[in-house]
Amino acid sequence: DLIVHVRDITHPETVLQKATVLSVLKNLNLPSHLLDSMVEQLFSSRYKPTEENALAISALHGHGLEEMKHEIEKKILTATGKKILTVNVNLEGPQLSWLYKEATVQDVEVMPEDGTAKVKVIISSSAFGRYKNLFPS
Repeated sequence: DLIVHVRDITHPETVLQKATVLSVLKNLNLPSHLLDSMVEQLFSSRYKPTEENALAISALHGHGLEEMKHEIEKKILTATGKKILTVNVNLEGPQLSWLYKEATVQDVEVMPEDGTAKVKVIISSSAFGRYKNLFPS
């Protein structure tokens, strides 16, 4: 669904390394959308990337890691046609069980006072449509 190209921007041959990787990927005849959406993860604490889809991170200092996580998540969701939603479910009904079977449940926040939960899921549009049909309220 996504190509992440990791490279050390401080290496003296970093430009040649990038060109080599891109050449190999193009020779593999990958779908163009994979090459177009590729994310570059550049290791450097001081470099500010000018390339599109490039993010600088510092393994030493931890800078840029959250941005990288969010960018990868965004690209994966776009590539797979899924979205992240939070839905309110009644814990006495079958909704939570259905979500565990048909989606990826990321978090469940139980509200014991009213017997409900806020459920954060990764779900396809078609599965969410089925969910709304089965559980209209």
